[in-house]
Formats: sequence, structure tokens, C-alpha cells
Amino acid sequence: MSRQTGSAVEQAVDEARRGFTEQFGGEPAGVWTAPGRVNVIGEHTDYNDGFVLPMAIDRACYAAAAPRADRVLRVHAAQLGKTVEISLDELTGPGSADDTRDAADPDMSPLADPAVAGWAAYPVGMAWILQQAGFPVSGADVYLTSTVPVGAGLSSSAALECATGLALAGVSGFDLTKAELARHAQRAENIYAGVPCGPLDQMSSAFGEDGAVLFIDTRSGEVRPQPFDLAAEGALLLVIDTRVSHAHGENGYADRRAACERAAAFLGVPALRDIPLAELPETFAKVAVGLDETTARRVRHVVTEDARVQQFVAILNHEDFSLPPLGHRMMQSHASLRDDYEVSAPELDLAVATAVSAGAHGARMTGGGFGGSAIALVDRDRLDAVQDAVRAAFAEAGYTEPQFFPAVASAGARRTA
Repeated sequence: MSRQTGSAVEQAVDEARRGFTEQFGGEPAGVWTAPGRVNVIGEHTDYNDGFVLPMAIDRACYAAAAPRADRVLRVHAAQLGKTVEISLDELTGPGSADDTRDAADPDMSPLADPAVAGWAAYPVGMAWILQQAGFPVSGADVYLTSTVPVGAGLSSSAALECATGLALAGVSGFDLTKAELARHAQRAENIYAGVPCGPLDQMSSAFGEDGAVLFIDTRSGEVRPQPFDLAAEGALLLVIDTRVSHAHGENGYADRRAACERAAAFLGVPALRDIPLAELPETFAKVAVGLDETTARRVRHVVTEDARVQQFVAILNHEDFSLPPLGHRMMQSHASLRDDYEVSAPELDLAVATAVSAGAHGARMTGGGFGGSAIALVDRDRLDAVQDAVRAAFAEAGYTEPQFFPAVASAGARRTA
């Protein structure tokens, strides 16, 4: 499996530069890049202080930017053909970068001005959160172009936030560490855009490394890259974009998070991460009686998913490493997300089942769910068979034809020009 080629990055950078000049005139001061991500395993554990195993991919958002002499922020989204313009001095709202409002509250109102709602809330939210945190954000023109599919569960919003954050820092003359970038991007999405995501997506985009997955402890913030050389095994990680669009702010994501936090409070623990796997049967019964069985199933998913992440990492580092045990953990994860957490979709279930029937070692939905993408662990000599089988199954079911591409572990957010 080849990594993202220099020519592909150079082409995207050139396109961002040209687009900036056509849209704003003049030359950009630089181009900053942040990737999307695939979460290999560990879904809906990040906002439970748990473990995740994502990797940055070679689909990214590119931000070409230049400073302005005034206090105006202009952002253009190339794929949408839309521009937002707002004074940085008008980016005042209740709260601060340390806003402690309950991000799990499904009725939490975003701070975004109606004029910058939708896609614009993400880049403008980065400017707002950085100002709230005390960074000297200057006026800027920012041209955004992205190769991360929107709504595919590959963190297009986190890529946009991180690319914008680095661009604003670059043209304003201050630095952001990877940890600062990820933290402020998450807070911008939580508070300004009103999406109650955990830190998984933003940390993946900020900390990504070529040829590695990231074992992240979301409680401590520790990031431990793990070698992920599937090419040496004659395999690859195939993304199956079902093209069923989702929007976390309009689905049950917030309900799931709120249920987990209610359960943790009921059990008297800081987060569900603190429930030992050995105590799960007793815990399940206690929650089912004290709250309800649906919440108990949410707890079961989180506790078992944390264990699967740790098992996956142990397999990666075992001297007798092989692919089938990894695939088995992926299948367990998907079943748990489908049955206990109830965030899958018919298209995702069909993609997973068909890929495995066609010879994949394992497959699972990836991302928040309710649509988006599945990933399959596939030997290279089975790639065409798996893709053909999934495409045929979707056609027979009357679904939109899916799209496929290999997920290549790539570098995280950085300046590229």
C-alpha cells in the first residue's frame, strides 16, 4: 500500500493557491493541510474517556490563506462555491474557550450567528475559539478545498477545523501545538457549532503519522502511534462510502452521549471507561433495573469496545501477528454498534456482511454512524471481488452505488506550502 504521494499533495496545494488567487486576488501567504480520518476500532468511546484507534488518511482539507489589514475574516469553501464574511470583533457570544455547558445536552444551542450557520460555523468557530483562548487572531482571507467526502464518517469537519486553525495561526503569527489545535477544534465544534463530539476526530487530524494508527487514551490525552503496515501482509484497509449522508447534530449522537453520562452518574463513576470488563454482567443488570435496558446496552457497547481496542493493539504488537484476529474484533465491534448502540444503517450492515462473505478478514462501520462509511480489512488479491460483491449487493437492494478507496495512513495537520 503506497502512502500519499508528494505529487498528489503538490497538486492539491497548487489548486488551493490558484483558487485563492481567483477568489481573492493576490497570492496566499501559505497553505496548511489537515487530514480526515478512519477510526479503525473504538467507536463512541472517546466521550466516555475511553480508548480509540484512528489513523489520519490521505484525504485532506487544504487552507490557503493570507492576512488582511482589517479585522475581517473571509472564508470561501470551494466545493460549495460559498463565501462567508464576518468581522472578528463581532465574534462575541456567551461563554468562553473554557465553556462548561453540557455538550451532551441535545437541546444545547450553538453560539454561531445565524449568518454563519451550517458549514461556515466550523471555520468561523475556530476563529472564535482561538480569540476566546487569548490568541491574537488577525483578519484573514481563507480559501478551503477538500478531498474528504462530506457526510461519509471520515471527519471532514475536523479536517476543516484543523486546517483553518493552523492557517489562522500562521497568518496571525502565533503557534499551536498539536494538543492545542485538537483541543480548540473540538471546543469550537462543541460550543460554536453545537455538535457534542468527543476528541477523537480532532486528535486524529492533528496527531496523524505516516504508516501508523494512533492508540489514544482520551482521558489522559496520551497518543501512542502503532505500526500499521498492512502492505507487508499483502492487505489494505478499504473504505466503502455508502453515500448515505449523516449529520451528527440532527441524529441520535447527542442522545447516546447523554445516556452514557446518565449511566456513569448512576453508577457513581467518572465515566464508563471506569467499568471493568469483568464486572459488566453485574453492571448491565444494575443499569437495566435502575434505569432501563436500552441504557444498559449502551453501557455494554462502551465497555466491550474499550476492551476490543486494547485487544486490537495487543494483536498488532504480538510476534505472531496475523490479520484474522483483527478482522474478528472488527466484526464484534460492528455487531455491538448495530445491536447495542443502534447507530448503524441498513446500507452499512449490507456493506459489512457482503464484504466478509466475499473474503474480507473483517469489516465494520466507522465514524458516528447513521450512514457514512464502512471499512474492510482485505487481502489485495480479494480487492476486486469484495468491491464487485458490495456494488452488486447495493444494486440489488436499490441503494445508491457506493464508492471505494484504500485508507492510507498519512501525516497529520501541518503547513504544506
